[in-house]
Amino acid sequence: MPIYEYQCEVCGHKLETIQKVSDPPRVDCPKCHKPGLKKMISAAGFRLKGGGWYETDFKKTGNKRNLAASGDKTSSGSKDK
Repeated sequence: MPIYEYQCEVCGHKLETIQKVSDPPRVDCPKCHKPGLKKMISAAGFRLKGGGWYETDFKKTGNKRNLAASGDKTSSGSKDK
C-alpha cells in the first residue's frame, strides 16, 4: 500500500499515512481536528506486505541469487535453457 504525506494548512502539522489507492484523501487533521489536510507532492513510498519478499525472491547467498519461486538457484550470470 502507498504511504502518503499530508500537511495541515491550519496548524502546519505533517504526517504520513498508509492508504489504499482507492481510499479518499484524508481531510481532518489529527492534531487540531480541523479540515485542513492537503496531500503533499512527494515520491510515494510503499510497503511490501506478506511473506516471501526478499527472503525467498531476491536474496543473494554468496555469488548465487535465488530468482526462481520453485527454489532453483542460478548463479549471478544468466543461463539459457
